[in-house]
Amino acid sequence: MLQELRYMIAISKQGTISGAAEYLKISQPALSLCVKKVESELGVVLFKRINP
Repeated sequence: MLQELRYMIAISKQGTISGAAEYLKISQPALSLCVKKVESELGVVLFKRINP
């Protein structure tokens, strides 16, 4: 769970999942999947998604 927390902090600091993925040097789809998993486990939406 510490790794997931690190990911959530990076998303918050970078402002986007794509930016955080680049910063963390992981793929964007993998990071998105991690966010969805954490949100599902907690039962809350952590990040507002805006699709252009």
